[in-house]
Amino acid sequence: MARLHPNLKDALHLLPADRPAHLFTRHSVRELASDGFADYRLPLTEEGVRIAEQWGQELGRPIAAFYSSPVGRCVDTAIALRAGGLRAGLIKSELPIATCAELVEPGCYVEDINIAGPAFFKMGAVAFINQHLCEGIDGLLSPMAGQEKLINYLRAREPQSASLAVHVTHDTILMAFVASLTGLSEVSGQDWPWMMEGLWLWLDDDSLHWVWRGEHGSKLLPAR
Repeated sequence: MARLHPNLKDALHLLPADRPAHLFTRHSVRELASDGFADYRLPLTEEGVRIAEQWGQELGRPIAAFYSSPVGRCVDTAIALRAGGLRAGLIKSELPIATCAELVEPGCYVEDINIAGPAFFKMGAVAFINQHLCEGIDGLLSPMAGQEKLINYLRAREPQSASLAVHVTHDTILMAFVASLTGLSEVSGQDWPWMMEGLWLWLDDDSLHWVWRGEHGSKLLPAR
């Protein structure tokens, strides 16, 4: 039986009650890949839908918007989260699911999928991210340039006061973002995001704040 990461729900009490927040999350449980690489056609399992619906009921604050990678399992995760939020009264009406190119490849990190894609399939996800963090990979933005692009993406989608925006993406994007924010130069399988695991974020006048696996971090942002 799959379950949420044990630190995910506990982080809710670390979020400021009076600030808008973002949940930047991996999709829910999908079918297993036969060759070790998750084809974009792989759908959520029934269990994955149930987990997302239940988590949507427990998000703890009004939900203002849903954004998703256009890949089916991400859209279906957002739909299930929305169903849970509606059931819990966190959403007043059935919000649309806005699909965003930044949440998939090519997107916030990948500039040329024809160059970066073969390297990913040759190296595997963990080795690919580690080379990206340490040496860079042709066809990808640098970790810091990708981070800046994602921060600008969040700034452009800031929800209203004390509400939540949910962004459903993929493990590689989430891992690269987390690693660049937390200063990791190398990741392992233990660092890898669980299905339905997310990064909590909020902005104030001059800083970005986040909570990842129960740990709070922040960084000063350049003036707009």
